[in-house]
Amino acid sequence: MSIGLSERAGAIGGSATMAVSSRAAELRSAGHRIVSFGAGEPDFPTPDHIVEAAQRACADPVNHRYTSAAGLPELRRAIAQAVHVDTGLALDDAEIMVTNGAKQAVYLACMVLLNPGDEALVPAPYWTTYPEAVRLAGATPVTVRTDARQDYKVTPELLDAQLTPRTRVLIFGSPANPTGTVYTREETRAIGAWAARRGIWVISDEIYQHLVYDGAVADSMPVAAPEIRDRCIVIGGVSKTYAMTGWRVGWLYGPAEAVKAAVNLQSHMSSNVANVAQVAAITALRAGRPGFDDVIAAYDRRRRLMVDVLQGIRGVDCPTPIGAFYCFPSVRRLLAGKILGQSFANTVQLATFILDEAGVALLPGEAFGAPGCLRLSYALDDQSLHTGLERLQRILSAQDVPRAHVH
Repeated sequence: MSIGLSERAGAIGGSATMAVSSRAAELRSAGHRIVSFGAGEPDFPTPDHIVEAAQRACADPVNHRYTSAAGLPELRRAIAQAVHVDTGLALDDAEIMVTNGAKQAVYLACMVLLNPGDEALVPAPYWTTYPEAVRLAGATPVTVRTDARQDYKVTPELLDAQLTPRTRVLIFGSPANPTGTVYTREETRAIGAWAARRGIWVISDEIYQHLVYDGAVADSMPVAAPEIRDRCIVIGGVSKTYAMTGWRVGWLYGPAEAVKAAVNLQSHMSSNVANVAQVAAITALRAGRPGFDDVIAAYDRRRRLMVDVLQGIRGVDCPTPIGAFYCFPSVRRLLAGKILGQSFANTVQLATFILDEAGVALLPGEAFGAPGCLRLSYALDDQSLHTGLERLQRILSAQDVPRAHVH
């Protein structure tokens, strides 16, 4: 019997990853050793100097009180300085606000830009939260399909094909989750220029900005395309670069009027971000990134290993990611065959099978708007990575799948 929940609650779909996640938890509780490629967070601990700053902040009564919903002034200045060093972009305090993680920043950006009946272009594969944040704002997410042949990159031509009079926002990410795709400066400039010509806003998610490999550079949207700066909200945070996912400190910056609206909304939702976490973020940003080269080297080593193993499995087509910490292989040829006599209608079923038979948890492409693909994170320790890849290689070798066509 229905209990009469709101239409808003009913419009938000359950996560397509929950079946696999719940099953993994069941297996762990039963004593099985599960290797998870699902985590979208660094496996490294938060650096000691950041933790120590937070410990000191806990003892300071000034941090025991309410503070500005926009964020501590010192943190907003530290964000402005970091953005200027990284991108050359100059920001005023009024153009920056601190949020409870980058996820809330995405939600706030959608809430202040979108009205019911509006449409937001969401390139797929996409991070699972993007379309749901659009729906929570009462608008409609419009999927823009890409594939591995395009390196999962959207183009102005693809965007134009989905443009309607109701289009108001484009959600853009580089480096991208789940694909690890990094747009070149020219590609980013072209998309920003396209949005400016069409008069639509861009929400540019740049949370993985520093996680790049092979000499790649992730250019900031309003820097690559200055003409979109007055209609662009950039999403950032400390979670990925500084191994601070649990501290819940993100931010957004953009035109002062849009930021002010987002601050007003957050003031009624959650007031200020936890002060101790904000102090930790100030310390992280002011100290720069000591030791980060070693972190990138570790991710790079793991990335290369995962790509090599996946590309060596028949039926798996894995592009080489150059950003973030994910591989996003296509397994459509696996779905066309059988493994240990079993067939699979989708990657949810395949991921569940791999979990049950091999003790390896990975995420189905349906969660990211990309049926026929899987997402694997290489943000886990080397031993677990080797064990998981060996298990995956073993189970996927017991297959009968069509061979790839030679072009």
